[in-house]
Amino acid sequence: MKHLKIFIQLTRLNKPIGFMLLFWPCSWGLAYAYSINQDYNLFIHYLFLFFLGSVLMRSAGCIVNDIVDKDFDKKVKRTKTRPIAAGEISIKRSLIYVLILCGLAFIILLQFNFLTILLGMGSMIFAFTYPFMKRITHWPQLFLGITFNWGLIMSWAAINNGISPEIIILYISAIFWTLGYDTIYGAQDMSDDEIIGLKSTSIKFKNYIKLFVLSCYLITSSLIIFLFKDIIGFNTFSLLLFIFFLSLVYQVFYFDQFQPKKCLKIFKANNYSGLIFFLGIFLINY
Repeated sequence: MKHLKIFIQLTRLNKPIGFMLLFWPCSWGLAYAYSINQDYNLFIHYLFLFFLGSVLMRSAGCIVNDIVDKDFDKKVKRTKTRPIAAGEISIKRSLIYVLILCGLAFIILLQFNFLTILLGMGSMIFAFTYPFMKRITHWPQLFLGITFNWGLIMSWAAINNGISPEIIILYISAIFWTLGYDTIYGAQDMSDDEIIGLKSTSIKFKNYIKLFVLSCYLITSSLIIFLFKDIIGFNTFSLLLFIFFLSLVYQVFYFDQFQPKKCLKIFKANNYSGLIFFLGIFLINY
């Protein structure tokens, strides 16, 4: 039981917000492809596979991140109790877990077409370089956005066996969504990060952080409106899209960079934002 508890803490399976934020962009790509393809059985099958893949890869990513950041995590109040930083598990055992998780994810990846497999393999470059970004640039959140939303392109390619300009636009909009919400998340650790020399957009834009997050969300919203301009009207999709936009506005005005608990609460609210937009795209023909 002790090893199971450590594994759950190590992979953050007790904090589903992480793998859900990885999954929602995948679901957007699938729902968008489904709105054109209309193969319901294939859509449900791939939705399940991408959900499993999101859980596995997010879990592996958390372990890699903790291995890379173990010395920094010991100095940050929020992360010093993580299993690797606290010395509860060895690096060797942690790497074995990473290999197992990646192996299982690869088995799932093999269920898709060749293009999707190539895209999935390519995503490894982003996944395993992201943990180092906070050491060299104030834009690790941008790299996270590129990484976390890669599944949007993969899921589209899984159904359509190709990449279109439309899905690239949606992908870019999702990157700015992540750039916004992870800047809010990063605000929790600004004081500790500045002391130990880590970088983030939260620190770079700390004097006008709300304006920066608002700008990110405005770009997200503008790209989505441009992409779906011919569909927006008096329909279910437009209503859910409006609610999605309201959820982003709520985040900007409610979060407080000086209250870590409020930052975490607002960050977690993006789980509902992702769900709402997914439902909107899924119901686009209704």
